[in-house]
Amino acid sequence: MRENKYLQIYNEYSNQIHSGQLLPGTKLPSESELAEAYTTSRETVRKALNLLFREGYIHKIKGRGSFVLDMTRMDFPVTGLISFKEMADTLGTASRTLVERTIQEPAGSAIARHLQIPPETLIWKVVRAREIEGERIILDKDYFRADIVSFLSEEIAEGSIYEYLELELGLKISYAKKLISVEPSTEEDHRLLDLKNFTHIVVVRNYVYLENTVLYQYTESRHRLDKFQFVDFARRVRR
Repeated sequence: MRENKYLQIYNEYSNQIHSGQLLPGTKLPSESELAEAYTTSRETVRKALNLLFREGYIHKIKGRGSFVLDMTRMDFPVTGLISFKEMADTLGTASRTLVERTIQEPAGSAIARHLQIPPETLIWKVVRAREIEGERIILDKDYFRADIVSFLSEEIAEGSIYEYLELELGLKISYAKKLISVEPSTEEDHRLLDLKNFTHIVVVRNYVYLENTVLYQYTESRHRLDKFQFVDFARRVRR
């Protein structure tokens, strides 16, 4: 319950900041006030505030409190590890997922190199087009180790795979390494996306690890050039 409560605090405040309900410079309630409002401990509140801090939503000033930062330019976070469903909910726009393929098959040499497994190892391959406001502008190609993710279906892929992995399978998804490049668009890109006359596409490669440091997922997320800006939040660490 404590984890659910801290995520509730984080989600409610991050949504309020994204929607403009909380303007830049707004001071958040104190830890004691939040603990009382949510009927929880200050430790749980502190965990939620630390997450808001790490994701660039707030700035903490010692002795003064936590203040909302300007989020208007943070359209597509580079540092966060979020699902498309979570991103779409944050954007508040009409969206849907179109599943092209969900299949279990041997990894093959190319995917095996990315997942650091033998080529004959079974994986789940999921190909999905993401439609936002009536345009298919993201193509996600996910590869999961089948010895860790025992089952996937088109129904699961249409929703949130991460919700299924975390809530149903109990996997502890921890961190990811991301590589971003601009590459020539492929025939598959043009077939599954509304690319118009664009000849190149932004490719975000994700190598996703579990809490025990096992690499279990490789993803190619292919984005139409004109629809996204990729933003990171940097905080200077004083030595």
